[in-house]
Amino acid sequence: MLKTYGLLGLIQLLYFKVRTKFVFSKARIIRFPFRIRGKQCITVGDGFTTGFNCRLDAFNINNRSEPLITIGKNVQINDDVHIGATEKIEIHDNVLIASKVFITDHNHGKYSGPGADSPKTIPDDRPIYSSPVVIEKNVWIGEFVSILPGVTIGEGSVVGTMSVVNKSVPPFCIVVGSPARIVKKFDFDKNEWISVKND
Repeated sequence: MLKTYGLLGLIQLLYFKVRTKFVFSKARIIRFPFRIRGKQCITVGDGFTTGFNCRLDAFNINNRSEPLITIGKNVQINDDVHIGATEKIEIHDNVLIASKVFITDHNHGKYSGPGADSPKTIPDDRPIYSSPVVIEKNVWIGEFVSILPGVTIGEGSVVGTMSVVNKSVPPFCIVVGSPARIVKKFDFDKNEWISVKND
């Protein structure tokens, strides 16, 4: 470890390790600064690890009794990840999240269908609309990804860098783009990723 981090880095790491236990006792290590709102509405499993400057926001605007953000075992999030919930975000075991990822289950205002909010209203005054987000086990999310309300990302799937995920992703797929689309699926018979054509 000394070779990897250097003496000052190792001292900093030990400081973070001790401080982590005062924030989430089950976490492996939280690197500070780390911002958290609504801690009482967040649960974290064993082995949780963060990079620097991460942010977890749980806004219990509907006075729910269950957790708004649930993070499973051995979940790793890297620098500048922001997760915000008003209803429910579940991140299952062994999920790896790269830097600068945004995950939200809510939005200020409604922008499709009947009753859409007017662009003349003040954005902060528009009602909050939410829909649960679920990220299943063994998912890998690349850098600069945004995951929007109502999305489920299936087990073992991969979200490519800079993707915007506004629809659910089936298990064992690779998605890329804005909006994200499936480009590969894993074939268990052939034991390889197979390209998917998009018309």
